[in-house]
Amino acid sequence: MAPHADTPLDDNVDRLPAPVRPAMSASPPRFLIVGAGSRGNGYAQATGTSTNGIIVAVAEPIAYKRERLGEKYIWGKEGPSEGQAFTGWRDYLQWELERRERQKRGETVPEAIDGVFICVLDEMHREVIVGLAPLGIHIMCEKPLATSLADCVSIYKALLPGLPNNKTPSKVFSIGHVLRYSPHNMLLRKLLLEDKVIGDIMSINHTEPVGWWHFTHSYVRGNWRKESTTAPSLLTKSCHDIDLIMWLLCSPPPNAKSQKPHIPSTVSSSGSLQYFNKTRKPKAAGSATNCLTCPVEESCKYSAKSVYIGPKYRGLGAGNTNWPVDIVLPEIEECVASGTGEQSLLAKLADDYTSSTPQSEIDARNWFGRCVYEADNDVCDEQVVTMTWDSDPLPENDTAPDSMADPMQGRGAKTALFHMVAQTVKQCDRYTHIYGTEGEIYADSSTITVQDFNDMQAKPKVYKPHLAGGGHGGGDAGLARQFILAVDRVKNAGMQVEDAQREFVGCSLEECIRSHAMVFAAEEARTAKKVVDFPSWWSKEVEGTLLR
Repeated sequence: MAPHADTPLDDNVDRLPAPVRPAMSASPPRFLIVGAGSRGNGYAQATGTSTNGIIVAVAEPIAYKRERLGEKYIWGKEGPSEGQAFTGWRDYLQWELERRERQKRGETVPEAIDGVFICVLDEMHREVIVGLAPLGIHIMCEKPLATSLADCVSIYKALLPGLPNNKTPSKVFSIGHVLRYSPHNMLLRKLLLEDKVIGDIMSINHTEPVGWWHFTHSYVRGNWRKESTTAPSLLTKSCHDIDLIMWLLCSPPPNAKSQKPHIPSTVSSSGSLQYFNKTRKPKAAGSATNCLTCPVEESCKYSAKSVYIGPKYRGLGAGNTNWPVDIVLPEIEECVASGTGEQSLLAKLADDYTSSTPQSEIDARNWFGRCVYEADNDVCDEQVVTMTWDSDPLPENDTAPDSMADPMQGRGAKTALFHMVAQTVKQCDRYTHIYGTEGEIYADSSTITVQDFNDMQAKPKVYKPHLAGGGHGGGDAGLARQFILAVDRVKNAGMQVEDAQREFVGCSLEECIRSHAMVFAAEEARTAKKVVDFPSWWSKEVEGTLLR
């Protein structure tokens, strides 16, 4: 139902304004960033432009990354003061414990932080969260929460010190599911669950087009190429999308905050590494394993030289020194300044491994010049997940908003299909078809188009939410804004953590765990070629281990 580009819809289009930056409090919330990579810098930027908080410290073991983020967002040209720069989260933890002891002795010490953005590698999330949780600070962790279900449950326990009697966290917690916080998706959820513009949702088809060269950068040559060292691509790339579906179909709408979630009944999945393997390698490439020594490099669209150095995509030749170039060579700006940018990039791309290279050495680093058909990647480049819901009406005595006109109150049987695909022109520009009892919606990354079955002669209604910069259609800024607002209300307005979590973060800790659990259940279904009964699986794998 996507409208054609020449469809005259301008007279039926709502163009929505940008969200307003919250006013600064007298004592703005103060935050530490752990991990000064692209995500850490992204949240630092979002905090400075879209929130009422401030970044006051950074913990990062790589000196130039730490100094670059600090100079840009914290201490400027003056250099760091005490309590602003740490070599890692353990360094910060030790300093903070000592700071508290000094404060007890009556010494003058730097002001404490209120919260932390955790932006380290996925496999490090558990140790950082569990390590910092006893400090009693508010936490935002980049997605995914962890790379195994066991680690997710371990984090769940660490953030619930009142178990088994109390399952309410004592501090605000947020996860980097930024799709929830873009103006586009916030409006989409309102239209579906509050305004009920297409009646009761019957099914959703949601696609994440990763992008043909983007997939090779991150999932063939880069950090997330092997399940054994990180996690399945459904988790590392698409937990955003599974969470989005759960947010739309499982979580209660904002106007029914006491309503229990509508839990999925089953999940199944299929997928594999279909393309990026040796069976697809062009014969003319021969035995080459690196783009710089390949006889067909100039004609190969996956050429590392073309992607990272050429002008076609987002390479150095296009004037880009940010992602993905700075992932290959983090010090690219310094190299460009010294006149050695291309030379340094080529040297990095020339790195390769052979059959005699220890697997531990191969796993420990990325190989951005490696032939995409000869790499050691094993994660799916194509996957489909199907989720079903049974009818689960609320008890007759359970109150529901008057606006929910359908007798099932949004809890009827429904289906969701998610498709992650690597071979696409679109790069992470998701698109979704949603089918309801009274109409249907087509949503891409910039518009939401609604067709009402009851008035087929009318033009479809088109909504164009504000497209913010900074990543994920404004989701990065939106998440930072909402998390920091929650912390601000707890710190400066005396709001209870549970109320701030619900009103501003809009996602409970249990919801966060549930959407991750759905990914792990889907992977179990895929690898075992079976349909998983999700409520039973959750009861055994999550609740059954939570209280052990």
